[in-house]
Amino acid sequence: MAGCGSWVFLLTVCAVSVFGAKGEIKFTIPVGKLFTYELKRETFQSEFEPLSKLYAGRLYDDPMTFKCNRQNFPDLPEWLRFTQRHPFDNGFLYGTPTSPGKSIIEIYAVNKRSYETARHILVLKVTAEKMLPYQAEFFLKLREIEKVLPSSVQDEIKQDLQKLWDTEALEMVNISNALDQGGRVPLPLAGHFEGVYVKVGSEQYFSDCLQRVLTPEHQRQCTAGAKVKVPGGCNFCSIPSNCITWCKTELFDLTKLEPEPPAPTMGSGILDAGIDFDPPESPPSRDYFPDYMVTVIVPLILAIILCALLAYIMFCRREGVAKRNARTNQIQLYHQHTIHENTDELRNMAGNRGVPPPLSTLPMFNYRTGERASPLQSDSPSIPLIMAQHDPYSDTLPRK
Repeated sequence: MAGCGSWVFLLTVCAVSVFGAKGEIKFTIPVGKLFTYELKRETFQSEFEPLSKLYAGRLYDDPMTFKCNRQNFPDLPEWLRFTQRHPFDNGFLYGTPTSPGKSIIEIYAVNKRSYETARHILVLKVTAEKMLPYQAEFFLKLREIEKVLPSSVQDEIKQDLQKLWDTEALEMVNISNALDQGGRVPLPLAGHFEGVYVKVGSEQYFSDCLQRVLTPEHQRQCTAGAKVKVPGGCNFCSIPSNCITWCKTELFDLTKLEPEPPAPTMGSGILDAGIDFDPPESPPSRDYFPDYMVTVIVPLILAIILCALLAYIMFCRREGVAKRNARTNQIQLYHQHTIHENTDELRNMAGNRGVPPPLSTLPMFNYRTGERASPLQSDSPSIPLIMAQHDPYSDTLPRK
């Protein structure tokens, strides 16, 4: 009989692990109160390896990532947020509902070692409740959102704020990251934190320490950027990271808020009998010709003028070859023609190697008179190819 019972237990465990039969997790949340739910990795780890702990005595510590969304929707409700800093850390769902209703949250856990997945269903029912009339928001500069959401840390912060408020009837209203309220991303160095805003509420009016925040002197010091000292007898933070920033403390008295105007009444959409519809008058006619002139004609005229100017510069101011040669020195022209002839001759020789030596290797002609000297009959290297000849115009050249 005992053996049969153990087999039944084993089959039950296998069925749960294979089919993933899980019940829904239900919470009832009042409007205006903080809700936090911790996604513990140990809970999902036992689902990924259900038999390893029972029989092998081994339990993995795998990294996990969580994905949370509203059922049949890609995102969470607007009042609910999720955070997880690292795959080896637990995740947190937190937020403060603003209106009654019901939300079904799907939680998916992905095992980064085996890539198995697990799914939980979280049913959140938000009920209507009266808001706390007196609320205060504090800024904790040396905190991060993941370190504040655990219930033990919330109790520590609440105890310090109870001393500051001088009442024990204090409720957490909201906790939000400073980055969600326009804060800057801190440097990735030790001692730099994102900061957390903690909002609490109570039925009791603000204490004397809190009322000092409303004094003109305190506001003047914060506006000037001076270091505000903690009011005497108002420093109740037992842990340095729980100390608040006084210049960022805000008080909210919901009893003094003006009531919202009533919503407009919707009519039937049908005019009463005997009332004629008077349509609005059509706007006066407008002459668009000046706009057309400025938009089309003026740019077109400017384009034509620029084209005419460019055509005059490119075509009408060209000198021409004959005019240019007439204004150029004849000796310079002759020298230029000689260079072109020698270039053409070298190009022709490049295609056929069996040709006589080029004229450019013969003795140089007189560039003044155009006369050629008689070719030399010696191949001695001491005799240059270009012989110096007497230039009748050399006496007229300037000398240094």
